Amino acid sequence: MTESKRPRIPRGLKADGAALWSYGFRPFFLGGAIWAVLTMILWIATLALGLPLGGDFGAPLWHAHEMIFGFAPAVLAGFLLTAIPNWTGSLPVSGAPLIWLVSLWFAGRVAMAAAALTGVPIASMLDAAFLPVFLALCLREIIRGGKWGDVKVLAGVFAISLGSLGFHLAVALGGTPQIWLRGAVAGYVVLVMIIGGRILPSFTRNWLNQHGQGPMPVAYNRFDMGVILFSALALAAWVALPGERLIAPMALVAAGLNAARLARWRGWAVRAEWLLLVLHLAYAFVPLGFLAIALAAEGRILQVSALHVLTVGVIATMMLAVMTRATRGHTGRPLTASGWTVLSYLCLFAAALARPLADLAGWPWLMTASGALWSLAFTLFIAEYGGMLLRMRRKPRADSA
Repeated sequence: MTESKRPRIPRGLKADGAALWSYGFRPFFLGGAIWAVLTMILWIATLALGLPLGGDFGAPLWHAHEMIFGFAPAVLAGFLLTAIPNWTGSLPVSGAPLIWLVSLWFAGRVAMAAAALTGVPIASMLDAAFLPVFLALCLREIIRGGKWGDVKVLAGVFAISLGSLGFHLAVALGGTPQIWLRGAVAGYVVLVMIIGGRILPSFTRNWLNQHGQGPMPVAYNRFDMGVILFSALALAAWVALPGERLIAPMALVAAGLNAARLARWRGWAVRAEWLLLVLHLAYAFVPLGFLAIALAAEGRILQVSALHVLTVGVIATMMLAVMTRATRGHTGRPLTASGWTVLSYLCLFAAALARPLADLAGWPWLMTASGALWSLAFTLFIAEYGGMLLRMRRKPRADSA
């Protein structure tokens, strides 16, 4: 079949359509932020009032699931549906296909929250459908663009999709799905290491060039490849045997390697611009996350605290950093952070650190504070960036995603 006769996905920016459906980052960043706030409110209300949230899944599993397989995939989808067209030189998926994809994600959120009414089998089927469909769409776009080198990014998406399917299978068989939750978290962390190693040196180099400063960040090389591979092995060991003390040395080495990798990108040189500095600070949670894994393996903190350093610290802070930068860049705004944006970053950093500190210091009130800070961070994002995502069209900037 010739290229001209292939069925094509409708795409591109349409002047007569709703701005929300013109680019993947718009509905998914906004939907992900709204869901981040709602899930935390529902979780706190469930703890306080005993709401039957999640039905037979149980409220704790629902909470864990919706952070890892509800909020995070939305932001990931928004990023990749925006980044892949930049990588391949194609136009973005938009219009009806984008609406259907967002609707599939939203159906999963409703089904999981109302599992007491729909039942676990229906909720599982609706929820588990999104990630494989999204993965197939990304794979198609990369193949059509001939960018085979970018397929490695989808390995993390595959791990997350596998984690989602494994979660539902474990629940259906009466088992415990924690290993699948950890597997998905590991997939996100690997994505942060891969994509972070791509965008942080690039964006930092561009900023330093514009401001006539040097030396430049070290470009991606074999050291980066080695760090990612060793870190992935350490994460695999943590997924399989999180409580084994033998994991601690591996995790500590991974922490040191990632700290050295981060230092090579010269984040301190861009401290004048928070929109760029935040990417470096978010990546700093990768070595902190491995340190938390080591502490948990030694019994110094709870396993759930180590998990929160990875989910809130590594995943959510990097996602918020990317959401703010990509939104500003792709709506033609200056690539500089406002005071409210900086406050949202600080709230999320504090939320990430509060949970393990609650264990180390014995202050349980920090757990409640962590939830409140999380909600405030994403509420600030919605308040400042919601209008940009919904209705404002400007020419995108090149250095944005």
